[in-house]
Amino acid sequence: MKKQIFTVAMALAFLSLASACNSSKTGSSTDTAMSKMSDTSSKMSSMADTSKMNTQEGVMVGGALMVPTKNIVENAVESKDHTTLVAAVKAAGLAETLSGKGPFTVFAPTNEAFDKLPAGTVATLLKPEMKKDLAGILTYHVVAGNYKAADLKDGLELATVQGQKIKFTKKDGQWYVNDAKITITDAVSNNGVTHVIDGVLMPKK
Repeated sequence: MKKQIFTVAMALAFLSLASACNSSKTGSSTDTAMSKMSDTSSKMSSMADTSKMNTQEGVMVGGALMVPTKNIVENAVESKDHTTLVAAVKAAGLAETLSGKGPFTVFAPTNEAFDKLPAGTVATLLKPEMKKDLAGILTYHVVAGNYKAADLKDGLELATVQGQKIKFTKKDGQWYVNDAKITITDAVSNNGVTHVIDGVLMPKK
């Protein structure tokens, strides 16, 4: 009788030990799986955040994001505030040039800036026979090189592609090029940088 009791006790002890071992292994496996899932989720979240940052990199101009992956013209055509400038660039035959390697620094007048010109000026300049004059005005807004806001100095003068110089002044913390205010700075493209201005620069005749 004692031998039977001992045998039953040993069997129960063995079953209890086996159950404990299986439970420990299952828990360990589950913990490892959960840890791996957590790491994977964290990495995916990090990748998504990085992708979002890369997608949003740029400067907002005219309701569109100016991004470094596009050239100056490709960025400009997206801006609803620069439709007149884009039309002028195309009429002057400068679209291909400003899409080139560069680098260029462009001071881009808004539609409102062109509207400040005397009535009929823009329509006249867009005529085929005015192509040379239009090109002269537009290239007066372009400087060879890459000049960001941090590179500007009060009193600095830079030669434009047109040949004449433009002058920079700082008043009450605001930058001006000639008499036009620079309203948005450092819209970077893959072939230069664009600064938005509120006036049209007119070269001396």
